[in-house]
Amino acid sequence: MAKLYDSRDPAYKSPFGAIRQGEQCTFTIRLPRDMQLEGRPVMVLFRSGFKERFITLNTVTGEGDVTAYSAVFSAKYTGVHYCYFSYIAQGQRVYIKRSGTGEGVLDKGELFQLTVFGRDFETPGWLKGGVMYQIFPDRFCKSGMPHENVPEDRVLRQDWGGTPCYKPDRNGHVWNNDYFGGDLEGIRRKLPYLQELGVTCLYLNPIFEAHENHRYNTADYRKVDPLLGTNEDFAALCRDAEARGIRVLLDGVFSHTGADSVYFNKFNRYDSCGACQSQDSPYFPWYSFIRYPEEYESWWGIDTLPNVQENEPSYTEFICGDEGVLRYWLDQGAAGFRLDVADELPDQFIENLRRCVKGADPDKLVIGEVWEDATTKESYGRQRRYLLGDQLDGVMNYPFRAAILDYAAGGSPWELKNRILTLLENYPKPAVDVLMNFLSTHDVPRAINCLGGESCAHHDRDWMARHRLTPKEYALGRARLRTALVLLFFLPGIPCIYYGDEAGMQGDKDPFNRGCYPWGQEDRELMDFTRELSRIRRSCPVFREGELAFLSLEEQLLVFARYDRREKQTVVIGLNRSDQLQYMKLEPDMCSPEYLRGRAPEPGSDLIPVPPHDCTVIRIPDWIVPEYGQ
Repeated sequence: MAKLYDSRDPAYKSPFGAIRQGEQCTFTIRLPRDMQLEGRPVMVLFRSGFKERFITLNTVTGEGDVTAYSAVFSAKYTGVHYCYFSYIAQGQRVYIKRSGTGEGVLDKGELFQLTVFGRDFETPGWLKGGVMYQIFPDRFCKSGMPHENVPEDRVLRQDWGGTPCYKPDRNGHVWNNDYFGGDLEGIRRKLPYLQELGVTCLYLNPIFEAHENHRYNTADYRKVDPLLGTNEDFAALCRDAEARGIRVLLDGVFSHTGADSVYFNKFNRYDSCGACQSQDSPYFPWYSFIRYPEEYESWWGIDTLPNVQENEPSYTEFICGDEGVLRYWLDQGAAGFRLDVADELPDQFIENLRRCVKGADPDKLVIGEVWEDATTKESYGRQRRYLLGDQLDGVMNYPFRAAILDYAAGGSPWELKNRILTLLENYPKPAVDVLMNFLSTHDVPRAINCLGGESCAHHDRDWMARHRLTPKEYALGRARLRTALVLLFFLPGIPCIYYGDEAGMQGDKDPFNRGCYPWGQEDRELMDFTRELSRIRRSCPVFREGELAFLSLEEQLLVFARYDRREKQTVVIGLNRSDQLQYMKLEPDMCSPEYLRGRAPEPGSDLIPVPPHDCTVIRIPDWIVPEYGQ
């Protein structure tokens, strides 16, 4: 018996996944041929807040013991649409809805999702197929150059690699005012290392002047923090990076500022008239005071981070205007911005920001921090529009991270497939190609800790400060990390390496995941492995925009392909997450395979060896994955 419906099978829905505004999409259901229907089946489709549209499945085709009913739909409006199918048989109305995968089931189930994005939505081509590298600037590399105008209230550490300060003062406040001295010149000097690693985009955590080491409490949007260097140092970094094929992405923190800033000036550090000092301040309209000046709205109730009203015209102009903050840093060489807490930025502000960035250069990038599926995310009481073409190019892919780490730690390969395909089905293809995929960031424990050791979830910071993986735990974490890295580099999207992951850096929650890069003490084997995956990725154009197909799922061996029908390119990856040798099968029509990693079968055999905790990568000219359902 054929499936009723499968949203991931081109025989039932074509094309796969999200569609462009105005693009035709064919939907087909299959019912038993002897079923006596009263009228034709219908597809019921709607957007949140709008009435249903009933689309009759008028095209009828006999196929053996089933009858296929089809209709072609062309979306007029962008947005996330939902649908299900319905028919009447023997006087009863029956519904076809979504099971836990893309397949249809009778009556019970969820609605199918259809994302419709803008007809003109495109994303920067320079990032596609590339490799991103995230740097927490204070902890990557210290040049040793002197810096001027460094505030005296900072604790300058001389013990590179020491444990970051984490203990609160007697009032319970953690000041985050210890600095190890990493700077822009240090990053610039390490550009040869980054180029060798295959990096094409640097993402820097905040570099603007701020008075905590994470610099998410902006003090001056137009100045590089003095301990990092100068605005000229940033421009020089961008120039030298671009000469090596690397672009620099900045962290944009626009939902709040620091209380200790030019704009709020709570502690009278600056000569400016801040919002906290006078209601006549030009910055006063940016903030929301409850009881002036002591009580005001702040980010997550942290009084050192007063919230701003992003759609206040003077603030929007300051950030997004022709002479604003965004244009200034783009002119200095920035390739774009990663938006901190994008779900706390109003739609109108993000749209204004995009217009500014793309107005400067359509090739500039806008990435948002979103922790959930960005197409179904709700905030401010409404469904967000991040990836429909008028806001973000892509997002940080936290659901991807969760799926990969779960699989690398022994989770179900079938669950991995479903979670990855759900994202690919929901997200517009232009956004998929620039998704920021990662295993670690400054906000989560490092991947090797998650994969090898005890979870820090139920431990305090004193435990985390002391915690180091045992040799046995480290070996397990490294083996599993290799599995995760293969998926990171070869699944759709852009792999983003959090500085030091490639060197075996450990660290639980903030601030212990923000340690100093261990120059001279790196895990060389892990670095070589990462570098090799990067080399393979850059050598195969199919990783730019190629489609994904899962070819074989076994408990320990996963085989998948990236392919491009237009270019007739296919790369097949066999991933062995076990500690035993596994074998994948070479199909008869896979002629003249080129082994990019791994080795060919023994003479007379079609079984390709895949080493433990490793992968075999094969490029197959003139072979394309057969058209079949995912």
